[in-house]
Amino acid sequence: MPTRNYQSIGEVLVAVKTEFPDITISKIRFLESEGLIDPERTPSGYRKFYDKDVDRLKSILRMQRDEYLPLKVIKERLLEQESSDGDGTEDGARLTEAVEPEDELIEAVTGLEMSLEEMSAATGVERERIKELESFGLISSHGPDSAKYYDGDDYIVLSILKDLFRYGVEPRHLTMYKHFAEREAAFFETIVMPQLRQRNPEARKAAAKTLNGAVQQARQAQAPKAAKPAPAPASPKPSSPRTS
Repeated sequence: MPTRNYQSIGEVLVAVKTEFPDITISKIRFLESEGLIDPERTPSGYRKFYDKDVDRLKSILRMQRDEYLPLKVIKERLLEQESSDGDGTEDGARLTEAVEPEDELIEAVTGLEMSLEEMSAATGVERERIKELESFGLISSHGPDSAKYYDGDDYIVLSILKDLFRYGVEPRHLTMYKHFAEREAAFFETIVMPQLRQRNPEARKAAAKTLNGAVQQARQAQAPKAAKPAPAPASPKPSSPRTS
């Protein structure tokens, strides 16, 4: 299935949060309102950030952080850069057709720390629902009560689960996935543990490759069964006529 070649504002927040911990969705929107960034919009009004837009945002944030430049000066500098670059060609990211994603393991963003409000804004999952998911052990906040945060693993889980909520699925229905994931993780651990015990970088790389291969094989084994339609319920047999 093709994938889009741009990011939503929530995905951009996650992508830059590690380098710029203080960034928020409100700040990204503010920079847009000031004319420093200008992402495209979908027909329904959602922002579309291509690689070029994300790079521009990072440049702005670096100038603020490293050079303490006011927004007016940053805007002037960006205009100078654009004029020196010339007209150029249209951004390749906008011209590139959507490609089939590699079927690799999803890796969590390292060092990501987001408050409840930030995680809700980034994923589109309501705060109360995030708390409910945590109560069922599907995600887990970290840190002291006064400064709790969610990490990259929580972001991935919420990004996946939010699509299930559209079908009326409730957090309590999802505990079966937690139990299955725990059993599957224990199974894969037995496969890679001999390599991990060697405690050297090459062995760890080999373990990651082995794990990825094992996961792909497991998915392929499950695919035919998942694609097979469920059998239609059997029609009740007509009752035989009674003879007197």
